[in-house]
Amino acid sequence: MCAARAVICLLRNDLRFNDNEVLYWAQANAEYVVPLYCFDPRHYLGTHTFNFPKTGPFRLKFLLESVKDLRETMKKKGSNLVVRKGKPEEVIQELIQKLKFVTAVTFQDEVTMEEKVVESGVKQVCSQLNIKVQTFWGSSLFHRDDLPFHHISQLPDVFTYFRKAVESQGIVRPTFAMPSQMKPLPEGVEEGDIPSHETFGQTCPLLDPRSAFPCEGGETKALERLMYYFWDKNLIASYKETRNGLIGVDYSTKFAPWLALGCISPRYIYEQVKKYEKERTANQSTYWVIFELLWRDYFRFVALKYGRRIFFPKGLQDKAVAWKKDCKLFDTWKEGKTGVPFVDANMRELALTGFMSNRGRQNVASFLTKDLNLDWRMGAEWFEYLLIDYDVCSNYGNWLYSAGIGNDPRENRKFNMIKQGLDYDGDGEYVRLWVPELKEIKGGDIHTPWALSSASLSHFNVHLNETYPSPIIVQPEWSRHANQKPANSSGHRRGRGGSHHLPKQHKDRGIDFYFSRNKHSE
Repeated sequence: MCAARAVICLLRNDLRFNDNEVLYWAQANAEYVVPLYCFDPRHYLGTHTFNFPKTGPFRLKFLLESVKDLRETMKKKGSNLVVRKGKPEEVIQELIQKLKFVTAVTFQDEVTMEEKVVESGVKQVCSQLNIKVQTFWGSSLFHRDDLPFHHISQLPDVFTYFRKAVESQGIVRPTFAMPSQMKPLPEGVEEGDIPSHETFGQTCPLLDPRSAFPCEGGETKALERLMYYFWDKNLIASYKETRNGLIGVDYSTKFAPWLALGCISPRYIYEQVKKYEKERTANQSTYWVIFELLWRDYFRFVALKYGRRIFFPKGLQDKAVAWKKDCKLFDTWKEGKTGVPFVDANMRELALTGFMSNRGRQNVASFLTKDLNLDWRMGAEWFEYLLIDYDVCSNYGNWLYSAGIGNDPRENRKFNMIKQGLDYDGDGEYVRLWVPELKEIKGGDIHTPWALSSASLSHFNVHLNETYPSPIIVQPEWSRHANQKPANSSGHRRGRGGSHHLPKQHKDRGIDFYFSRNKHSE
């Protein structure tokens, strides 16, 4: 009789049961399966250049919820999720030595440096102990082996070329049909406690009632969100018109936080979009959800192609820019005290909720890099700290793009903060929500308080440099839009209530996940 075999499944950014090839393979190749999640202490140190905390309270909360949810799911499947606090390579070595009959360790491949260091450590341990290592690619819509390029070095440096190639030549692999029950844990393996915020010296954040993302982590909640957004409310059918919204839960899919931790598979989202298109309607909005998954794929493959260069100050283009590292200027940006209301509103939302709209991210990134000329890595690392949906490839890819040293085929793209504010928050409702010091200013005037007369400011109970700061910079091009009514003179904020709130010339603006790509200056 053959000796029992056990497989350890190291789970990292694939915190789901469904469409998980790591678990699928282990189930077919062992009598015992050990699903493992490690709270790696390296994730709770400082960021690489500016030493901000790597994992902030909002993402930690979402992660803890996701780990708890996966444990509950695995228990229902006859298994469990083993949780440990420690470096994965050290935890795995201890488990192998304790169990004696581990035959393989399996995990999903990642692409960036810190994750690859972990993989190398695990492979080294397994090599020393004569244990098989089986890895899988599972983080993207298109499998890396199915890309229509002979080698990753041939990945186009312009997204449109990538998109056209994969759409015409690529095939999305089907999701895995997972078993109804999983093989059990070996006897004697303790499940381990799921830590708390206090374990990492943090405090669990309170939910701000203004949050556009009041959602919990975990696969269960991710699947519920998709059901709600697609099938219950049909919001996907108008997504392209609403995706540039600023307030509320429903203006966009909000899948990104779950995708970042792998709580939902991009292939499952794709299958559900295709099912919706077949059973209900297919239009530009349904396509646009897939389009954004392609952007997510693209940044992942860009990171695979360029490696550590996505973190270099000169970016992918090896372009020397005289970036400033003015900490005082940076503090005004990160604290939402620049005196530019549209920037401040977005930065305060991020600080208080861990979330920011696509439109907001485009603008605050442009402001930091193009108006303040601050080192783009300061912004990228601040986002790394605070964003619930932080994804290393998308975050750094988009910041490189915004800084003009990434995959943007057009140079010197820059957003006009005032025009953007008037275009997408025409009546000032969003600014009023997050910058209450200005709440008495009516309409679009809220975007340029410095342009109002002293009498008007006094009437609105605003005293510059006392109740609200004067702007740290005023660009000449802003004056063209100061004291103008928004283009949608009805005062409706763009992107909230559907296409009838969006003037035709603006409906096709922007590319979701983060950055607009249609004009040099918006």
